[in-house]
Amino acid sequence: MARPEHDHTAHRDPVCGMTVDPAKSPHQAAHAGQTFHFCGAGCRAKFIADPDKYLSPHGPPPAAAEGALCTCPMHPEVRQVGPGACPICGMALEPVVITAASGADPELVDMRRRFWIGLALALPVLVLDMGGGLIPLGARANHWLQFALAAPVVIAAGWPLLQRGWSSFASRRLNMFSLIALGVSVALIDSAFALVAPGLFPAAFREADGSVPVYFEAAATITVLVLFGQVLELRARAATSGAIRALLDLAPRTAIRMRDKGADETVGLDQVQVGDRLRVRPGEAVPVDGRVLNGRSEIDESLVTGESMPTARGPGDAVIGGTVNGGGSFVMQAEKVGSDTLVARIVRLVAEAQRSRAPIQRLADRVAAGFTPAVIGVAALAAIVWALAGPQPRLAYALSVAVSVLIIACPCALGLATPMAIMVGVGRGARAGVLIKNAEAVERFEHVDTLVVDKTGTLTEGRPAVTIVKAATGLGADELLRLAASLERDSEHPLGAAIVRAAADRGIALSEPSDFAAAIGLGVSGLVDGRRVAIGSAGLMATQGVATETLADDAEAMRREGASAVFAAVDGRLAGLFAVADPIRPSTREAVRALRADGVRLVMLSGDNRTTAVAIAAELAIGQVQAEVRPQDKAEVVARLRREGRIVAMAGDGVNDAPALAAADIGVAMGSGADVAIETAQVTLLNGDLGALVRARRLSRAVMRNVRQNLGFAFAYNILGVPIAAGALYPVSGILLSPQIAAAAMALSSVSVITNALRLRAVKL
Repeated sequence: MARPEHDHTAHRDPVCGMTVDPAKSPHQAAHAGQTFHFCGAGCRAKFIADPDKYLSPHGPPPAAAEGALCTCPMHPEVRQVGPGACPICGMALEPVVITAASGADPELVDMRRRFWIGLALALPVLVLDMGGGLIPLGARANHWLQFALAAPVVIAAGWPLLQRGWSSFASRRLNMFSLIALGVSVALIDSAFALVAPGLFPAAFREADGSVPVYFEAAATITVLVLFGQVLELRARAATSGAIRALLDLAPRTAIRMRDKGADETVGLDQVQVGDRLRVRPGEAVPVDGRVLNGRSEIDESLVTGESMPTARGPGDAVIGGTVNGGGSFVMQAEKVGSDTLVARIVRLVAEAQRSRAPIQRLADRVAAGFTPAVIGVAALAAIVWALAGPQPRLAYALSVAVSVLIIACPCALGLATPMAIMVGVGRGARAGVLIKNAEAVERFEHVDTLVVDKTGTLTEGRPAVTIVKAATGLGADELLRLAASLERDSEHPLGAAIVRAAADRGIALSEPSDFAAAIGLGVSGLVDGRRVAIGSAGLMATQGVATETLADDAEAMRREGASAVFAAVDGRLAGLFAVADPIRPSTREAVRALRADGVRLVMLSGDNRTTAVAIAAELAIGQVQAEVRPQDKAEVVARLRREGRIVAMAGDGVNDAPALAAADIGVAMGSGADVAIETAQVTLLNGDLGALVRARRLSRAVMRNVRQNLGFAFAYNILGVPIAAGALYPVSGILLSPQIAAAAMALSSVSVITNALRLRAVKL
C-alpha cells in the first residue's frame, strides 16, 4: 500500500514532549493510505498524515475511532483516543464527536468523587490545626493525625492535579497546574520532614516542645479548592455536549418502509435509503428529509423552524426529518438520509461553532506561564543566597525560605479570583431570571455591542392569539366568537386553539358542535346549534360558495400588520373575520428601548414571511431586519457580524436558532423555548423575558468588576508576599517569614477573595 510522505521531524509528541522522527520511529503502520508515526518513548500517541491528530497505536482505524477522539477546548490541535488531560494547558479533554449514546462525562464524575472524598478528609485536618488546643491530643499526635488525613487528600484525591503539574515540567509547558503541584507537594513534603526529622530545622522555627510547625492543612485545603474549581469548570463544559444530544434526539429511531409487494415493515433509521417510500402516521415524527408522494397533513415544524404555525403539506411538498406530523397520514419518498438531513446538518453546525468559539481565557492561566518559572527562580535564588550567606544552620534556613516562597506563591487566590466571583454572580443571576452557564459568557457579555434576535418566541409570545374580531352586519362580535369557538373546540389547529382561548378569556359559554369536518390546509366546518358554520381561509370560503370580497381589504390590512386573516361563514353567508397573530411580549418594547439606549445595535431575524417580520420590526423600531432566513443563514449573519469586529449576542428559542446561538459570542435562549436552544446557549432567560438581557448586562459588569478587584488583590499579594518570604526584609529589620506565616498569609488571601466575591449576592440589577 502506498504511503503518503509527510515530514514529522519538526513535531513533538504532545504526550511526552519527545521529537517524533519518522526515520527513527520504532513502529510504523499504514491504514487507509495514511502513515502513522509512533513516539520513540512508547507513548500511546501517534501522528497521522495530519500532524494535528494522533491516535492510539493499538486503537481502531481512524474512521472507526473518530467518535472516540477527544480534544482540548483551548488547544483543538491536540487530539487523542479516550479522555485525559491536555499536555499543553492541563485542561480535561472533551469528545470531538458527541453521539446520542454518549453517557456522563467520566472526567466530571471522577473529579466530583475526588472532591467529596478530599473534602471529607480535609475538614478534620482544618479542625485539628485550628482547634488543636481544644482536642485532647499532644502536639506530635495531632500532627501525625493531620498527616494521616492530609496525605490521602493530596496524593489520592489530588493525584490528577499532581500528574498534570509534573507533566507540565516534563513537557516544558508550565501552567497553573505547575504551581499547584509544586506548592502542594512542597507543603506536604516539608511538613513530613518537620514531623519525622525536626532537628533539620533551625531553632527559631521550633515550638516550645521542640516540634516544627506543619502545613498539612494548607496542602489539603489547596487540593480540595482546586478540585472544586475543576468540578465547576467541567459542569459548564458538559452543557455543550447536551445541546448536540438534544438535536440528535429529534430524529426518530425507526421508520415505516413500504414494500413493493406485501405489508409495510418497520426498519431502523440507519437502514433507510434514498428513494425509499415511507409511511408517516398521525402524530409521528417525520423520519428523514423527503417529499410527499400522496396524502395530506399539517406538520408542526416549530422544532426546526421556530415558527408556531403548522404548515400544510401535500403531494410534491418537501418535509423535514424530526418535524411532527399532525392529524393526517401521508406517504413520502426519502431524499436525504443520515448525515445529509437538515437535523444532521444543524448538528454539524452547532458542533463546529462550539469548537471554533474561543474558550474561557482565565487571566491566571495566561500569567502562570511566566509567573511559575519566575516563582521557582526566586525560590531557588533565595535558597542559594541563604545557603551561602545566611546564618547557621544555613541549609535549614535555605530550605525554609524556599518552602515559604513556594507556599505563599501558590496561586490559590489567583485561581479563586475568577471562579468565586463567577459562582456567586451566576447564583445572583439565577434569582433574577438569568441563567448563565460559564465564565466566558459573563466576561464577554459586558462587551456585547450587537444583539441578533429571533422574532417568534423571543420578541413575540410564540403562541397565536386573536387580536381582532370583526363581525359582519347582523351578527355581534361575541356571538360570532361563540359560534367559531364552539366549532373549533374539536380542532387541534393552533389558529382554532387561539379562537377558543379568546372565547374563554371573554367568559363566553360554548356549545357542542356536530357534523364536524376538517379540510387540511383550509379550515373546519360543522353544525353549531343547528347553524352551518365554516371557519378558515378564503379557499375554504370558496368551496362553501361564500363570497369574501366585502372583507378582502380588511384581511389584507391584517396581513400587513403581521396577522393571519381567518374568515367565518354562518349559514352560507360571510359572517366576519378574525385576526390571529403572535403578539409581542409585554416586556419587549421596554427591553428594546433600554438596549438601544445602552448602545446595543439590534438585528431581527425570522423564518417568517417578510411582511410579518417588517411589521413587527417597525412596531419595535428595529431598523435592521432579515426575513425568510434558513438555520444556516442565521449562523452566517452572526458570523458576518463577528467578522466585522462586532461582539455579537444571539437571542432565540427554536432549534433553527441553535447554530446561530453557538456561532455567536454569547448565545441567549428563552426558557420556554426548545431544549436544544437552551442547551446550546450560554445564557438562558428563565422566564422568557427579553428585559432580563438588560439585567444580564448589569450583572456582567458587576461580576467582571469584582473579578478585576480579586485579580488585582491576588497579584498585589504575590508581588509583595514573594519578596518578603524570600527574606527581603531580613537585612534591615530582622524579619523572616516562616512557612507557617506564609501558609496563613496564603489562606488569608483566599478568604479575602471569597469575601469580596460574596458581595455580589447583594448587587442590584
